[in-house]
Amino acid sequence: MAKMAASMVESKDDQFRKIFKFYKRRNPPPDYSDVIDFSKAVPSDKIVAAKLEPAEVSDVEAESVGLQPVRDWRAFGLKDYPGFLFISNPFLRGSQAFWARQCLKTYTLKPNVCNLDMHMSPSDTQDIWSKSVHELSAAPSGKREPKTLLERLRWVTLGYHYNWDTKTYSADHHTSLPADLYLLSLRITAACGFPGFNAEAGILNYYRPDSSLGIHVDESELDHSKPLLSLSFGQSAIFLLGGICRQDAPTAMYMHSGDMMLMTGQSRLLYHAVPRIVPAPQGEAALEREGVSLKVGSVLEPVSEEDWLLCSSYIQSSRVNVTVRQVLGPGQSFPDTQSAHQRTDAGQLVGYHEDKVVGNHDDQSGKRMRSSSWDSGQT
Repeated sequence: MAKMAASMVESKDDQFRKIFKFYKRRNPPPDYSDVIDFSKAVPSDKIVAAKLEPAEVSDVEAESVGLQPVRDWRAFGLKDYPGFLFISNPFLRGSQAFWARQCLKTYTLKPNVCNLDMHMSPSDTQDIWSKSVHELSAAPSGKREPKTLLERLRWVTLGYHYNWDTKTYSADHHTSLPADLYLLSLRITAACGFPGFNAEAGILNYYRPDSSLGIHVDESELDHSKPLLSLSFGQSAIFLLGGICRQDAPTAMYMHSGDMMLMTGQSRLLYHAVPRIVPAPQGEAALEREGVSLKVGSVLEPVSEEDWLLCSSYIQSSRVNVTVRQVLGPGQSFPDTQSAHQRTDAGQLVGYHEDKVVGNHDDQSGKRMRSSSWDSGQT
């Protein structure tokens, strides 16, 4: 009786958590028939075609960061979510391999910050890629091998480094955002009608097959008028987009490799989550290396055979998500003191330690729940 009452309360008061648990469950597996797939989408009673700004980004500018001409992008919105924009893989064939390599090899370098820094020395996490190459490239031995640093990686922060404990950014914890990622973000946001976007912070989340991202709102940035940009590489994921409160049932959609989302306007402060990683569509490689033609002025570089083998080995079972944010508005500066009691932000990694389930604020009272795992093999 108590369980039934709790279920009724949950159904009434927290529709988001109910649907999150539905898609997260393993046995029996969930029914995906209601999940929107924008790679096959056409306008309907839920989906609307979105207007872009091709004149804001020339074909040469788009190509320089590995993107198709903006006029060829397939962009959509959702009728019940003003300000939400979904772009179905606008990357040129072969260019995703460069961006995935950057996420795994370049953006993981110091001085950028990662979860492993919480219990390892900076010298031990200086070059996560190089320290993982041998083990990931070796033929399977049949024995249970210790995880490489790359396999233990869960998040990296760039630019203004997000503080998972206080849920804030600060002026004294800042390094330069990678120039190539800055330019990619500038091109995408301009094409979507947000010229002048100033990318100041990045959070990279690294998902293993059984990883998930808990229910949260991204509100730690001081200026919410600027879009939140999300990029996905590797395996697909179920993304849930809800409302301004947990009672609102979320809409489920696939994020495939190369897909992009912008949360702007009214959608900027909506609850969202990733309950599940799913394999890329059958017959489709998560990444391709061949096909891109590098021209003068491109930020892209050739991906070596060695890098490609390691990158594709990782990506064939994993996913990388990059969120890029403008933290400060024009003329804004960080306050002297910031509240440590804001709602939790992307990643939900407060008090994270390797081989432990993440402490996750998964209800409105801030109670810690065990609903999100960033360590393979734990749920």
